[in-house]
Amino acid sequence: MRVIRGKRNGPTVFISAAIHGDELNGIEIIRRLRKLNILKKLRGTLILVPVVNVYGMMNLSRYLPDRRDLNRSFPGSSKGSLASRVAKIFFDEIVLKCDLGIDLHTASIHKSNLPQIRTNIDDENTFRLAKAFEAPVVLHSELRDGSLRSVAQEKGVPILLYEAGEALRFDEQSIRIGVKGIVNVLRANEMLPKTPNKKVAKTPIITKTSKWIRSIESGMLRTIKALGETVYENEVIAYIDEPLGDESFEILSPYDGIIIGKSEIPLIQEGDAVFHIANFKNLEVADKKLEYFSEDAIEQSEFYELNNEEIIE
Repeated sequence: MRVIRGKRNGPTVFISAAIHGDELNGIEIIRRLRKLNILKKLRGTLILVPVVNVYGMMNLSRYLPDRRDLNRSFPGSSKGSLASRVAKIFFDEIVLKCDLGIDLHTASIHKSNLPQIRTNIDDENTFRLAKAFEAPVVLHSELRDGSLRSVAQEKGVPILLYEAGEALRFDEQSIRIGVKGIVNVLRANEMLPKTPNKKVAKTPIITKTSKWIRSIESGMLRTIKALGETVYENEVIAYIDEPLGDESFEILSPYDGIIIGKSEIPLIQEGDAVFHIANFKNLEVADKKLEYFSEDAIEQSEFYELNNEEIIE
């Protein structure tokens, strides 16, 4: 853990990663974040927790050794299971001492996520910070019992959840969007100085509903659409081929939207989650907003050159 305290008083914010031990992108995001020159101008306090689930990370596992999901174990108990005890310590010693949290995640094993912020968009302040992050998508996400975000919100600590990339893998674009996004949120929260002559902020795609599309058959998955692409209702997005036969089955999009998550393994069983599609009606607008994926590559390089002493060791 690293605590960075500014010279002037201000909010206290925690950044956490690896609540699921196999979600590694966030660890690298925090490593790069703490090297930024701009943090010398911090107002308030930043608490960096790059690995919450140390046990899971050491075993390359999403879970703790007791096979429990740490992100379903909050607020925890000092007399409970290992997951419950870890949750209790992290929640009491870190979360409850903060005014805001940013929790970094990836997709689960063998899946990948388009960079996205999940939060309660019905809350005005949380929604404002979610848009400030400038991830491609902001998704309204319902609270889940025992999750960090659910329990923290009950205690008055709002949390932005950043989902991007794949478990057990580094994704450079997801990492760069994450670092820049956190700085954007700290600026919007008046903890870092505003950028002079800043370009107009890019507006993310805002959506309230999404759905995982599940496989209708077992076989070999042959995808037609990629992560971040727009799809139309009833459009073919993948085929499932029989490995020992000639028959193929179509997977269709249930509505107009954007692919924000997908399976990365070709061998699938009936009922497996294959595509995560966010509902969005105006696909022409969505396509224009998603264009900044390629445009941001140059901007992100400039951001690192201006703000970072040492990106690659």
